[in-house]
Amino acid sequence: MNNNLSKFVLNDDKKLSDSLKKIESNKKGFVLVVNKNKEVLGTLTDGDIRRSFLKGAKLSDLAINHINKNFIFLDDKIENHESIYKKLDQKIKFIPVLDSRKRLVKFVTKDTIPLRSERKIIARSKSPVRISFGGGGSDTTAFFKDHNGAVINSTISLFSNCTLFKRTDSIINIDSADLGIENFFLNLYEFLNSERCPLDLIKATIKVINPTFGFDLYIQSDFPLRSGLGGSAVVVSSVIGCFNEFRIDKWSSYEIAELAYEAERLNMGISGGWQDQYATVFGGFNFMEFSNRQNLIHPLRLSETTKCSLEQNLILCYTNTSHKSSDIHQDQKSNLDNKGIQENVKKNVKIAYKMRESLLKENLNDFSDLMNDSWELKKSYSSDISTDYLDDIYEGAKKNGALSGKLLGAGGGGYFLFYTDFSKRNKLINWIKKEGLIYTNFKFEDLGLKSWIERNN
Repeated sequence: MNNNLSKFVLNDDKKLSDSLKKIESNKKGFVLVVNKNKEVLGTLTDGDIRRSFLKGAKLSDLAINHINKNFIFLDDKIENHESIYKKLDQKIKFIPVLDSRKRLVKFVTKDTIPLRSERKIIARSKSPVRISFGGGGSDTTAFFKDHNGAVINSTISLFSNCTLFKRTDSIINIDSADLGIENFFLNLYEFLNSERCPLDLIKATIKVINPTFGFDLYIQSDFPLRSGLGGSAVVVSSVIGCFNEFRIDKWSSYEIAELAYEAERLNMGISGGWQDQYATVFGGFNFMEFSNRQNLIHPLRLSETTKCSLEQNLILCYTNTSHKSSDIHQDQKSNLDNKGIQENVKKNVKIAYKMRESLLKENLNDFSDLMNDSWELKKSYSSDISTDYLDDIYEGAKKNGALSGKLLGAGGGGYFLFYTDFSKRNKLINWIKKEGLIYTNFKFEDLGLKSWIERNN
């Protein structure tokens, strides 16, 4: 016990006369009586002593026989300012703060109310994947530099989740369940110059963020990467969202999407379009227009009836195959010199506009037909977009209840999105499972990237 507290403490073998001397010395009007283990047994105020004298007490009496054993105190592990205020508002002049062994830690008075301690904070985020319906291929710079592009998509309830601890040193820890990595680096320079390949996506992201502090970063996603859901953009956006929480001048949604594009497309050199970054950041149903002059994101205000019907009619099926979208996009890019493919991309843009109209007018039969048309056009962009295996899945699905469908993302593998009638939904799901494919349930997600701060207790 420090000297400042000792003048308020009286051993349990002391007399009332000793307590008066202590009270006179500390000028606060009270003492706490403790045993040999320094455990507080009770309080004794000058008022308590006067009342004891009126009842016949003597100066030679043991102080412990006159203490208040039912005194009010605070637990040092609990910082409840509301409780403190209420007690002090009841004319209580002092409140001892005790540890778990009932030993005195400090006092609280009206003049010494403790400040709320500053707890460590963590940044957290979640960013949803998207499913695309039509217009695919027109969101690439190679196309819309000369022609206007348009796509239609929606985010769904599969997320990339990130947690960021800001360190006081330069150390960087990366823990990614998706990439199967848990790596330690002494500083940012060592991290950015690491040759460990699975880190490339994260390195490219951190490079555009350029943090000035060490950190622990944890990443976990609800979906497999390279599955056609725009997963890379989702992970990147989620990471950026976490770091954004520590900025005073926070990036806007457009800026986050552009930073994600810079990380994935420019830093990593991955060929691809622009829709994935915008979709995950903005969230919901969106109609997106692309041109060399400006990219525009138009939220679609669909009726709840339309959204609920789509959730019931759309089936998400994982083919157990992944793809490398950059290779397919690169092949697509080189094929755009072909006038026939150029025209097919233009037709897919028109389909996106028609899809928007069909959704707004609640004409889901037309929407289903248009989704099939979009897929047939997209297969012409590159020979790598579909395979015999994928074609067999599509034909099998149509024989078992699918009215239409399309492979999501660039193609080559990943997820199929099927449209079915309510009466054939169960039949299609059972066929998917029987074939050893994976049925993935989902809900539409109205919100995009969400990030927030938590106190780390």
